[in-house]
Amino acid sequence: MSTTSPASGIGSTPLTTETLRQMIRRELPELMAIRHDLHTHPEVGFEERRTSQIVQRELSKLGIAFKGNVGGPEPGTGTGVIGVIPMTGNTALESGATKSETIGLRADMDALPIFEETGKPYASKSPGTMHACGHDGHTTILIGAARVLSKLHDRPRTVRLVFQPAEEGGAGGEKMCRDGAIDGAIEGAGPAGVEPISRMFGLHGWPQMPVGSISTRPGPLLASTDDFEATIEGVQAHGAFPHLGADSILAMSQAIVSLQQIVSRNVSPFEPVVVTTGQARAGTANNVLPRTAVFSGTVRTLTREMREKCRGRLIEIIETTARAYGCIARVRWTEGYPATVNDAALASRVLEMARGAFGAERVSVTPSPTMGGEDFAYYGQHVPTCFYLLGLCPPGADPLRVPQLHQATFDFNDEALETGIEMMVRLALEG
Repeated sequence: MSTTSPASGIGSTPLTTETLRQMIRRELPELMAIRHDLHTHPEVGFEERRTSQIVQRELSKLGIAFKGNVGGPEPGTGTGVIGVIPMTGNTALESGATKSETIGLRADMDALPIFEETGKPYASKSPGTMHACGHDGHTTILIGAARVLSKLHDRPRTVRLVFQPAEEGGAGGEKMCRDGAIDGAIEGAGPAGVEPISRMFGLHGWPQMPVGSISTRPGPLLASTDDFEATIEGVQAHGAFPHLGADSILAMSQAIVSLQQIVSRNVSPFEPVVVTTGQARAGTANNVLPRTAVFSGTVRTLTREMREKCRGRLIEIIETTARAYGCIARVRWTEGYPATVNDAALASRVLEMARGAFGAERVSVTPSPTMGGEDFAYYGQHVPTCFYLLGLCPPGADPLRVPQLHQATFDFNDEALETGIEMMVRLALEG
């Protein structure tokens, strides 16, 4: 659709790039107001009730059939919304086929438990909660794409709009898949309401890339996110008589240091792995060897094989180190999000489309995976997917100095909305 798209348009007018961009620009003032409103009223995972109502309001205004109350901790509950925009015009269904192709587009809606420090006029009015990861921008982009797509006379594919709760640690994507985001029936959408998604796309705003740029890569893009907690049990003793005890702090300290052997000695230098200890606590007095010491952290990997290897090695190192110091260790491993792995053909298609639409200078192959995690990975366990990055860094700014994701001064860049919406519309029509 870099020049024209004969299958889509307004009335009998072909949908040219300029026509599409004019449509988006007409919507931008209202969409920016929606984004600012969402930013002012952030809601953390599984509590996005107001956000969900805004999404449902916008879909209702467009005449888009949807299903709400999904994606919660239990089936049949939640703040997630699944909308369906049926194909129109010279469609497969009209020509006698029984099934059309359905494209999934996903946006996450939740905020983070962080005190905002942006000083913006639309800053959070909920103390201790803010949109520090740009999900207000993601939600607005998908609302904008819905506005544009609903106005097109010809749509060659059915589109499922997936507005998801609880990406930040709640595995909302997994719950949305459970509740029918991929293949659940949507009442009021006609035959399109029972058609499963064929492939799915999602995006994330990225402050380290120039505003309006696009980047992705085939294969792993983001890491799995597993957590561990280790409890070391020793023998309590007076600090003046350490030989009468078993020092849980010493055992814990040595175990924390030894865990870095996983990366430096058990994994190829060319295999990305991160082992981080983020918390350690022990003791109540400076002259007592405490009986118990506890530490916890996270392990990030890109493949199932490496995930299992790191799990086994971590438990082994902690348990054997504790025994060497006369202590006993208990390790609790909590499996988090899987790695986000892009389908190779879809990633190539996304890059090709982006270059055709925006020029090669605004499109890049992500050079290496990031070790952050994303629950978009759960959709990829059901259908081919591609997750891509949308640049947010203002012109002339240092991409390493601008506020980053999960920082109290972060704010989604409104200048990226237009590119984000256009990309989602193009993927719905041609992805």
